[in-house]
Amino acid sequence: MKGSTDNYHTLVPDIYFDPYFEQDAVKILPGEYYVTARDMILVTVLGSCVCACIRDPQTGIGGMCHFMLPEQYLDDSLIASSMRYGSHAMETLINQLIKNGAQREHLQAKVFGACNALASPGGHKMGEHNSRFVVAYLEKESIPVLARDLLDVYPRKVYFFTRTGLVRVKKLKKLNNTTIMDREADYYSRLTDADMSGDVELFR
Repeated sequence: MKGSTDNYHTLVPDIYFDPYFEQDAVKILPGEYYVTARDMILVTVLGSCVCACIRDPQTGIGGMCHFMLPEQYLDDSLIASSMRYGSHAMETLINQLIKNGAQREHLQAKVFGACNALASPGGHKMGEHNSRFVVAYLEKESIPVLARDLLDVYPRKVYFFTRTGLVRVKKLKKLNNTTIMDREADYYSRLTDADMSGDVELFR
């Protein structure tokens, strides 16, 4: 199941065949998540954003979400609104994992991203804030973090193999275009206009 955490509708999965790994794969864009019980790869590219790869190793059900915290909320006086947005993205992923058959007590996480080098809104402050948030959130929810690759100065391409839990990370030391920055800028403009007033129920 693929969806967006900032407009609440289910999207048609963008499934393609990865010739290198010889498996079906899904590309996850900023603000999106995907959950599956299939043996496939979830792929995303991260700048200042973070992604959480969460999986139940007993059922093989796994998923990924890709999000950032709004820069306008990084001011201390508005920190609660920022945390609420990040919590919504994570809760949506966890809810969908459980709805698809994962057991909450078995969930394990791996987290990536929060690059400090991109000229995205908030610069280094954005990456650091996203990094701290995702680690603190998972600790609060008692979901163990088995691996992490956060901050640094390079964007990353992440491959999450949902059936095995393997994650491969490629650091992008040379960028041929501005696609990553353009996607994050567009996502940033959308999420700063998002209405997060509704409640989100976390299934226990």
